Amino acid sequence: MFQPPFLRLVLTSTPASKPNLQIGVNFLLPRLVALDMDGTLLDAHGQLPADFSELEELATARGCELVPASGRQLATLQDMFPEGGTFIAENGSVILRDGEIIATFPLQEETVRAARDAASAISEAHTVVLCSPETAYVARDVTQAARAEISKYYKAVTWVDNLDTVPNTNIIKIAIFCESGSETHIYEPIRRAVPEDNVAVSGKVWLDVMARDVDKGAALTTLAELANVPITATVAFGDYLNDLEMLRAAGTAVAMDNAHPKLKEIADIIAPANTDNGVSTMLRQLLRT
Repeated sequence: MFQPPFLRLVLTSTPASKPNLQIGVNFLLPRLVALDMDGTLLDAHGQLPADFSELEELATARGCELVPASGRQLATLQDMFPEGGTFIAENGSVILRDGEIIATFPLQEETVRAARDAASAISEAHTVVLCSPETAYVARDVTQAARAEISKYYKAVTWVDNLDTVPNTNIIKIAIFCESGSETHIYEPIRRAVPEDNVAVSGKVWLDVMARDVDKGAALTTLAELANVPITATVAFGDYLNDLEMLRAAGTAVAMDNAHPKLKEIADIIAPANTDNGVSTMLRQLLRT
């Protein structure tokens, strides 16, 4: 992680254990900010901050673009941000810029086949979601818990009687839901099955498989290059392991107080938790410096 020489950060704790962050006067204003959704921008109920529209106006006034960067489906992000034109969706497998899809990264057919075979051999209860750029394929006979989780992240869903009828072509991501823990029960067998591809634990109950070198960090780098923004003028906010590459790529990495320990290890800044409106608190300081 490149540590910008213009960043001077002081972290102190209040009695309520909320960090008091002060940014030095020589801090370079960010021009591109990538925002993870769940556990980061969204609160405990999956809602945007009440002041998000104000943050967008502030960012625009300061010449900065806010970009949702999520494991969520593009259709879901577009529904959440109807005025938005730039998104990093499906953990970087789909990139939308100025209202147009500029890149998709399908998995190799043999990768899809190997991952599906490995998943079918896992005894722990789980649900497989096969993602194309346009829709997510899911078997109808899923548990209520799985259906509720899927409805959060996938607005465009094609329910099928048998997932085996879905071909292995044009699959950009394989998502696996495991209520008892994706890192504990799903990660190792899938990683062993597709060691050359990107296997990311994207949440306590989710694991995602993307093509090799496809991640939020690569997508952020692509968007910065297209916008002629130096990577040192980018900021990334995240909380979980699928945000790791994005924080590594960004000029300034911000991990939430509720983030996975591995993100806190590489972060330049620890923001208050998502339940404490941490993104809004930090963004206002960064944009008003």
